[in-house]
Amino acid sequence: MPEAEPPARRTVGYGDAGVDLDAAERSVPMIAARVAATHGPEVLGGIGGFGGLFRFDPAGWRDPVLVSSADGVGTKVELARRLGRLDTVGVDLVGMVVDDLVAVGARPLFMNDYLAVGRLDPDRVAAIVGGVADGCRLADCALVGGETAEHPGLLEPDAFDLAGFGVGVVERDAILGPDRVRAGDVLVALPSSGLHANGYSLVRRIVDGLELTLPYGLDRPLGDELLEPARIHAPDLLALVDALGPALHAACHVTGGGLPGNLPRVMPEGLAAEVDAASWDLPPVFRWLAERGPIADDELRRTFNCGVGMVAVVAADTVDAALDLLVGRGTAAWVLGRVGPARR
Repeated sequence: MPEAEPPARRTVGYGDAGVDLDAAERSVPMIAARVAATHGPEVLGGIGGFGGLFRFDPAGWRDPVLVSSADGVGTKVELARRLGRLDTVGVDLVGMVVDDLVAVGARPLFMNDYLAVGRLDPDRVAAIVGGVADGCRLADCALVGGETAEHPGLLEPDAFDLAGFGVGVVERDAILGPDRVRAGDVLVALPSSGLHANGYSLVRRIVDGLELTLPYGLDRPLGDELLEPARIHAPDLLALVDALGPALHAACHVTGGGLPGNLPRVMPEGLAAEVDAASWDLPPVFRWLAERGPIADDELRRTFNCGVGMVAVVAADTVDAALDLLVGRGTAAWVLGRVGPARR
């Protein structure tokens, strides 16, 4: 007898592995308008290509230097997922990237984002990437492209991670940094809006098991405090660049490591930042975390920004002008300290 034909094997596709190509296609038009709103005439084409096109015109620059930065939002995204509020972490991403660029005096030009999800839901993607676009508008830079990747089996269905990359430009002789800092310079603090995007692994341990919709003695629900998006300092710093010129010597973006971990990065050898701890009050959310943890004072200072999002290092004779400008822009800046000799 002839041998029986083996049963036909069912073909498999990407969908069987958990990747929804149709959902990916549906998400693009949902974000297109918000992304396009960040584009000026320098951006060529729209989203959906293999690369974002940005026409940089060097005509208005003498000796331009391109500056790049990459960062992410970290485990703050887990609290956003837990609360089902995905529209602000994109602003955090932009703040983390562009404020690193402006810390050397660079004007942000454009960004790309990278979003990894366990399951691609077009509405969730639109909320997250829309937040990135909102942040880019606040920072006056273009969102020229990005990538959304579905990782079934690697991430839980509603889990996600968010990172990005940005490019800015600065005149070579205007790069801010330690080589410009002098003894007697004044530290001008720009306030943070909260925790920004640092220290959330510790935060999540502290709030584990708590109901995030309750205030616990704060002025608003705990989840609102913890998801407050990062203040984007780039416009204020660039206004200082324009107003003070070479009298603005350095800028410090206060991220992971807090003031103790970041201020030394803008100090030259032999000099140190002398911070007046009595010059500002610790914002309530940091006091709450310190008490709830409990967290020791030195650990609190080296984990969180403690209310200081950016520090400008300016020549002493320009401090009043710097404060007047910032306060006039609605930023409650203050004198944080001075630059003095390093202790032996």
